[in-house]
Amino acid sequence: MKPVRMYTTQVCPYCVRAKALLRQRGVTGIEEVRVDLDPEQRRHMMAITGRRTVPQIFIGDTHVGGCDDLIELDHAGALMPMLAAQR
Repeated sequence: MKPVRMYTTQVCPYCVRAKALLRQRGVTGIEEVRVDLDPEQRRHMMAITGRRTVPQIFIGDTHVGGCDDLIELDHAGALMPMLAAQR
């Protein structure tokens, strides 16, 4: 399974929802980058995604987007193949 990295904050309900969906799909480890604790990480997140909201989710090197994007990917049947693809 590809590694998952998620830019988050502590009190983000969308982050909680995205993590729950990923766990339901078998993801056991999510690298969480807390942008509320480190302003430099928020700047980095904005530079690589063009977005300032959290969560911002990466599966492998692919930027998936936010929670709504992740849910849409799942509903389209594309999340599991993306997670399972070779690194």
